[in-house]
Amino acid sequence: MSPAYHTPVLAGEVARLATGLARIVDGTAGGGGHTILFVDAGAQVLAIDRDPDAITAARARITSDRVRFFEAAFGSDDALRAVAAFRPQLVLLDLGVSSHQIDQDARGFSFRRGAPLDMRMTLGDGQTAADLLNEAPEPELADLFHDYADEPRSRRLAGEITRRRAHAPFATSDDLVNAIRAVLGPRAGPPDFARLFQAVRMAVNDEPGELGRALPALRDALEPGGALAVITYHSGEDRVVKQAFREWARSCICPREQPVCTCRGRPLGEAHPRRGIVPPDDEIAANPRARSARVRVFRTADGR
Repeated sequence: MSPAYHTPVLAGEVARLATGLARIVDGTAGGGGHTILFVDAGAQVLAIDRDPDAITAARARITSDRVRFFEAAFGSDDALRAVAAFRPQLVLLDLGVSSHQIDQDARGFSFRRGAPLDMRMTLGDGQTAADLLNEAPEPELADLFHDYADEPRSRRLAGEITRRRAHAPFATSDDLVNAIRAVLGPRAGPPDFARLFQAVRMAVNDEPGELGRALPALRDALEPGGALAVITYHSGEDRVVKQAFREWARSCICPREQPVCTCRGRPLGEAHPRRGIVPPDDEIAANPRARSARVRVFRTADGR
């Protein structure tokens, strides 16, 4: 498979999930890496992505008439209606940002010197990272770095940003890198920058919020016995997925103090395996981006 746009993570596991299926949704198609696997498995594919550049790249790579492309965020009303009408047997979400997006400095996902603070998944739509860093209240910034980056000095970092923006607005990656170094010290390096830039990107695109809203609708769109697979790269996203799958697998979700069950009274399916699946060592060696990836799979009950 050509890595010209983006190397698909956990390709072996994804291909295994697709075996023998007729209808699959690739909810984050990117350049089409996973979509190609689904086409090769013989499935009809609904390939969704909010990034028009990604859709253009995927169309150029994939000419099969078994693929329908849909430009939208996977959690948007339009996308969820399209998924429900498609009645898939598998839905895949590969969260985060693609290698191609990171490599395009103009998109602002990178902490390379001089890169603009943009980070929007949908070009020209909504606030940029610069807007967020220059306008968000200090407590909101502190929560962002705490919740999305597990940063213990989140309050200090938020204070440093608000102090600096009072003198000059944040505009490029250098502005955020310098604020991070001022708080974390001179030993701060690429792992810290990547973690904190990722937190800003997640906030700019409301990624955890979209994920939490979309998961139940994607589950309900599946054929009985179908599977929802989510690849995460971040502990916060993984918690959202893990907690949703755990709740769906419970037979009762009534409050403990309630004497009689009045909820659904049955599990909606099960997560398998419970701990998720991580890439093998040889994949991580070939594609370092895969090192933090984990796929969790929830399979719905037959005849729910």
